[in-house]
Amino acid sequence: MAKNRVVLWRHGQTDWNIVNRFQGHSDIPLNEVGMYQAQHAAVLLAGMNPTSIISSDLGRAQATAGELAKLVNLPVISDIDLRETNGGNWEGKTGKENRAEDFANFVRWIDGDDNPAGGIGETRSEVADRAVRAIEKALARGGEDQLLIIATHGGTARCVLGKLLGLPQSHWGVIGGLSNAAWSILQKNPRGWHLVEHNAGSLPEPIYGEESGAEPNLR
Repeated sequence: MAKNRVVLWRHGQTDWNIVNRFQGHSDIPLNEVGMYQAQHAAVLLAGMNPTSIISSDLGRAQATAGELAKLVNLPVISDIDLRETNGGNWEGKTGKENRAEDFANFVRWIDGDDNPAGGIGETRSEVADRAVRAIEKALARGGEDQLLIIATHGGTARCVLGKLLGLPQSHWGVIGGLSNAAWSILQKNPRGWHLVEHNAGSLPEPIYGEESGAEPNLR
């Protein structure tokens, strides 16, 4: 059986992360710190000998993936299904603003309900379905013993982890967040996927933009 591994790699820091602003599909670039984080993480990930790289089509994930691609001479395959959650009416606003303007819906979403983000955006189950579809498609292109690097977003990574690990959707919130440019590793075995590492790659740092709901905290 193929011993495939997938690395869910969150993009580097953006200015919106620092102020806890909901990014979603908004195409916000990496800031200077974010570029440094991506470059530092890329050196470590290159040492794992990745076999392929896929990425969200948003610029912050593309720029992150690009730093690794330079080192390992692999193309970055873009997939829109790896985007962050469509935040609907919450995008561009801070967690504090969204609590003030849409308290009941926002708190339900933060607590793990499967309601659409921002009223007109996506549910977590929709994000999980599309992102896992992208991962399965990428793995189907390869053979055995793949190490697939997936440059994506914090909320999307959590949804993928919850779905692949078979957790009830209401319990996905027990999975801690990813710091900017940190990653989680899943490996496939005969019983399914299991978690090898989580939020790896750095010393403890603030988890900025914890799905744009909570204040920054240390992992």
